[in-house]
Amino acid sequence: MERVIFTEEMKKTHTILVPTMLPIHFNMMVQIMRQNGYKAELLTNDGHAVIDQGLRNVHNDTCYPALLVIGQMIDALESGKYDLDKVALLITQTGGGCRASNYIHLLRKALIKSGYGNIPVISLSFTGLESNPGFKVTLPMGIQLVNAVFLGDLLTQLQNQCLPYEIEPGETLQKVEKWEKHLCDELGKRKYTSRSQVRKWYDEIIADFASIPRKKVKKPLVGVVGEIYVKYSPLGNNNLEAFLLQEGAEVVVPGLMGFCLYCVYNTLEDKKLYGGSTAKTAAFKVAYQYLTGREKEVMDAIKKDGTFRAGTWFPDEVKMADGYIHRGVKMGEGWLLTAEIVSLIHEGVPNIVCTQPFGCLPNHIAGKGMIRTIKEQNPSANIVAVDYDPGASAVNQQNRIKLMLANAQK
Repeated sequence: MERVIFTEEMKKTHTILVPTMLPIHFNMMVQIMRQNGYKAELLTNDGHAVIDQGLRNVHNDTCYPALLVIGQMIDALESGKYDLDKVALLITQTGGGCRASNYIHLLRKALIKSGYGNIPVISLSFTGLESNPGFKVTLPMGIQLVNAVFLGDLLTQLQNQCLPYEIEPGETLQKVEKWEKHLCDELGKRKYTSRSQVRKWYDEIIADFASIPRKKVKKPLVGVVGEIYVKYSPLGNNNLEAFLLQEGAEVVVPGLMGFCLYCVYNTLEDKKLYGGSTAKTAAFKVAYQYLTGREKEVMDAIKKDGTFRAGTWFPDEVKMADGYIHRGVKMGEGWLLTAEIVSLIHEGVPNIVCTQPFGCLPNHIAGKGMIRTIKEQNPSANIVAVDYDPGASAVNQQNRIKLMLANAQK
């Protein structure tokens, strides 16, 4: 069966369902899609129903994130909420050797198997793997999506640094909800937002979170790294961040922009290793300079206020891989996973949970496989690798994390 194309006519009639991974970021992205004329909705269904649908519709040797994303979409289609003749699905493709590039084909196969073969699937990929006449990311829309990533990363970062210490329970989440709503409204109104306006938002957001009264206590800092979906998605990691917070830790999670920059940087590295188009490399170099420049603006705003930690600038994080792993190792999260662990240790976050989904060989190599080497060069490192899959016991996962936390308390 040929793939169903998302046509220009469908843009007017179809609702695009977007799977969730980072709720704050993705809520803003959905508003940007709506501003550009798309009917879009972020999926929030979760729990065992999603896992069961994934198990029914995806081969059990497929990586866990694919099972969850496809399960969430089919569970939504079977909820009765949508007109199945006027709905489309959106899924991202990285374009690398990781099986994530094949999610879209697995999803189409699952749709046909479940009787939904008429539903179009849209590929969101900046490497042009597939095209659809009815869905195009224009330059202004692309810049707005970049704005959403930076703003989402900042809100998440400040939330994690305030939640464990707030004197008045719930105040941090109230600030998050307030700013998320404000930014969604603003991005939903504008086709384009200037860098100066976004920088102004940075200062206002940081000042607002800095005003939260906090306890002056020291809590163990615990970094979370791993495969991109299980690192961020509460559905994928059994609400890991909430569990760590409950156990008395401050959670430190690298931002989504780091992964975006990793994808851009790898294109530049490919040119050095294998050759290729000079014009394409030049375009990616401009993108890299633009994004790292904007990342520095966020970090400068945090440092100027002086209340919160700013993290590691991506060009510095790239250097963290030196002496550990070659930057040609780029399947899945590849060298970035190792670099993020080393960066966290250098930032004073020696306690790290490495989230590993079942079936993700690159992450087992660049994550779990690098732990011994990292510990040899960083004796203070306290790292635990935790596997996530449909049959994994949450109790076993939590016990492994509790052991790591017990070591952190020592």
